[in-house]
Amino acid sequence: MTTSKNINNPVGQGGGQRKRQSRDERANNGPHRNADRQSAADKKAELLEKMRAKAAGAAEGAEGTQQS
Repeated sequence: MTTSKNINNPVGQGGGQRKRQSRDERANNGPHRNADRQSAADKKAELLEKMRAKAAGAAEGAEGTQQS
């Protein structure tokens, strides 16, 4: 039996044929990754905004207690 050394060669894969994958997809850098990266960047920006607001609120609270 011939063993497959190429991911795009379905010999020896057992079962059905596999979808041909581009180099980007094999490196996990396909078009789907761009959407994932954008959503992750959006979540990170939202989290940073919340943290900054919380830090600003804590700083204002500390100033208020020191002035009293």
